[in-house]
Amino acid sequence: MKFLRFLRLPLASLFIFSMVGIAADEPDPGQVLISVGRLLERGHFSGQRLDDKVSARFLKNYIEALDYYRLYFTQSDIDTFNTRYATSLDDDVLLGNPDPAFAIYNVYKKRVELRVARVKELLKREYPFDSERTIEIDRKNAPWPKDEADAERLWRDRLEGELLQEALNKHAVDPPVKVITRRYDQLQRNLKEQTKEDVVKIFLSVLSQTYDPHSEYMSRSELENFSINMRLSLVGIGAVLQSDEGYAKIMELVTGGPAFKDGRLKVGDRVTAVAQGEKEFVDTLDMKLDKVVEMIRGKKNTVVRLQVFPSSATDPSVRKVIEITRDEIKLKEQEAKAEIVERPGPDGRIMRLGWIVLPSFYADMERSGASNAKSTTKDVLALVNRLKQEKVEGIVMDLRRDGGGSLEEAVNLTGLFIKQGPVVQARDSNGSINISKDTNSSVAWDGPLLVCTNRLSASASEIFAAALQDYNRAVIVGDPNTFGKGTVQTMLEIGRIMPFLGGATNQAGALKLTIQKFYRIAGGSTQLRGVESDIKLPSMYDSTNIGESALKGPLPYDTVEPLDFTKLDRPLFKPELKQRSAARVTLDQEFRYLTEDFEKARARLAENTIALNKKVREREIEEEKALKEKRDAERASITHPEQKAFSVTLDNVAKPELEPVKIAKASPKGEAKTGETVPKAAEGEEEDEDADVKKTGRDPVKAEALNILTDLIQLQRGGPKKETASTHPK
Repeated sequence: MKFLRFLRLPLASLFIFSMVGIAADEPDPGQVLISVGRLLERGHFSGQRLDDKVSARFLKNYIEALDYYRLYFTQSDIDTFNTRYATSLDDDVLLGNPDPAFAIYNVYKKRVELRVARVKELLKREYPFDSERTIEIDRKNAPWPKDEADAERLWRDRLEGELLQEALNKHAVDPPVKVITRRYDQLQRNLKEQTKEDVVKIFLSVLSQTYDPHSEYMSRSELENFSINMRLSLVGIGAVLQSDEGYAKIMELVTGGPAFKDGRLKVGDRVTAVAQGEKEFVDTLDMKLDKVVEMIRGKKNTVVRLQVFPSSATDPSVRKVIEITRDEIKLKEQEAKAEIVERPGPDGRIMRLGWIVLPSFYADMERSGASNAKSTTKDVLALVNRLKQEKVEGIVMDLRRDGGGSLEEAVNLTGLFIKQGPVVQARDSNGSINISKDTNSSVAWDGPLLVCTNRLSASASEIFAAALQDYNRAVIVGDPNTFGKGTVQTMLEIGRIMPFLGGATNQAGALKLTIQKFYRIAGGSTQLRGVESDIKLPSMYDSTNIGESALKGPLPYDTVEPLDFTKLDRPLFKPELKQRSAARVTLDQEFRYLTEDFEKARARLAENTIALNKKVREREIEEEKALKEKRDAERASITHPEQKAFSVTLDNVAKPELEPVKIAKASPKGEAKTGETVPKAAEGEEEDEDADVKKTGRDPVKAEALNILTDLIQLQRGGPKKETASTHPK
């Protein structure tokens, strides 16, 4: 039996890469049901029995997986389901009885069909969009409609909101009524296309995720997609999707892939429609995820257009259309790389600082131990040695958006910066603790060190950052906390484990099962809380919609006994660094914009309503447009001190000459002065911090991290104790 341990940000999802489909006889769903139930009981980290308590949660989750916005079922339906199944689903699973899955699904299907018929009647009415009413944006926590009359009122308002949303959509190619009609026709087609296997897959996935959000049942087609990703056969746009409330949601962008390079598609964006080249868009709301994936992936050098509801948008009418040319993903672009930044220090002397970007903790598992095997640690060591050769005075490890990877690499990479000692603890369901240690006493870099993280830094990234923080070796800078994934999963192919499935191997699918939990050497878990930054910077990623705490049913934070380890006694001056950084951040215009946008988004989420009045919505859009124009004018009026940067990659790390980095400069028209046109946001579209970075050529987090590193260097050398907020370049 082959076990795989996963430390990456988990992806309950499908990978958008070219593949060849497989065909096989379907296994007995009852036998698969028994297998998954037993594996969860016996193998999951929690040790939780599949009992009545789990049954009640499972039922609630299954109902909500079907009707996530509480629109189709009524309270009467929910009461009936609870009476029949709340304490019996556990028995049905262990007896191999899938009938409840189909019974509940068939009620859902009937309710949707009745509602779609009523929607088409409501579409015949005229809607002036001049009322003072509002609708809820997110109904996940709303009560179920208490009866048919309550459902009718809810749907009248909802449909009016959808029509207004399309009327305000700047990318609309058809009248709102036609768009909405096509949407609900597609919903009906999606229902008709659902097979028994699809229903069982949903049922089993919900069962798995009732234990924790990273345990997941994969059907045979999803397992094949996953296997393709593990083999690194990457052709497509380089994105990972997850089904989320009827949308295909972007969960990860593969570094170096077409979507990553384009820069407009973001983690958290939700795909609402897909078009091939110049063909008509196909609405994807409530479409099966594998069908959405099939539409997006395709042959190299072909074009796909995505209509997306941006993660940063507070108005549901906002859409952006992103055209991406499919391509082979160059794995070299996922390798570690570095820059040498030359900038004036507090005393006017030119300082050299190192900046290492690490997209993931990668390793060549099949050739592990070979002298030429790929290794994160080996690659970073080569970059560090070149940075030392170039006389850098400090280094920043940039782990922003690093979703994790190899545990061994996380441990070994930590070893480049400490003498030796424990790095992380892992506890299994029996309470046994395994300690991973760095046994190499050599240190590659003992100078000033920062680690830059954000909410997308997960798993192995968190192990690395936590260890350096516990050893007092580095200052952690960035979002208030990292992602908070402190669990390990193993992949179990059900056909290989359960002998009664006979020759069915991957046809029975697989279970990605949480088997261990990670703990810092100081005793606390990285689960749920992540790694807290020593110096926090404003960020739009600091959102309740991103991170472990945003997932349903995460395992709790807990602690184990701390280990004996020797902290570095060199002072890091964290209070002084924090005070100086706060003074600069207060004066920094880009951070001010981020703070304003974050507070506005948080207020909108808390309010959770949106107007059904067209004039009100248009005024809001115009106000947003005016704000963007005002900010662009402010950006154009400010100049920043010049600084030089040189690129160090694994290809040129041994070459004598350094390669200059072309630094784009801000332009009031949204173009980089290097000649590269920056994609401009559509009218009414909300931008995020990454879009601003691309437009202005300035990364405020990177600039401030370099400022903090400069302060640390000066303080550790016994330099000046007081400096003004404007001492360092922006």
